[in-house]
Amino acid sequence: MPTRNRAGVRKRAKQIKVVLMDVDGTITDGSVTLLSQPDGSAIEIKTFDAHDGQGMTLARTAGLQLGVITGRESAALRRRMKEMGVTFVYEKQPNKIPAFEEILAKAGVTEAQVAYLGDDLPDLTVMKRVGLAVAVGDAALEVKLAAHYITKANGGRGAARELIELILKAKGIWEEMIDKARA
Repeated sequence: MPTRNRAGVRKRAKQIKVVLMDVDGTITDGSVTLLSQPDGSAIEIKTFDAHDGQGMTLARTAGLQLGVITGRESAALRRRMKEMGVTFVYEKQPNKIPAFEEILAKAGVTEAQVAYLGDDLPDLTVMKRVGLAVAVGDAALEVKLAAHYITKANGGRGAARELIELILKAKGIWEEMIDKARA
């Protein structure tokens, strides 16, 4: 694994205005839990990390815009993203670039002002274009190699929070955000 340049990562993080993430394997641990129902249908269950949620709340408080781009569709995801005040929610996106380009236009930002958190091969196309590409600790090797930063935390276990802290610290506003933290 190549050594990451800390000063370069901080410089990239300082420019970020939009934080985009994949879902399964980044803000969840990647498990797809299906609960069988008596009628033969199944209910999907997703688990989200509370520390990631607090990070998202702090990001919004700091003025960052948040978004997710995922290949799957989930009512649980839509509910959690609404609770977190996530601006951009793109589901059923087998190719993530059209959603990414639409977000750039809607947010009025450049690629350099976007961070992306990914874990697997479908994330590479976006990661190669953003200002700060981040891989979760348990990401696929190819994703880690494409990343400017690799989180210590695994997906669904605080990786999103770690990315947001990195950005807020680079902007010099982490201490201020601690005082604004709320449940």
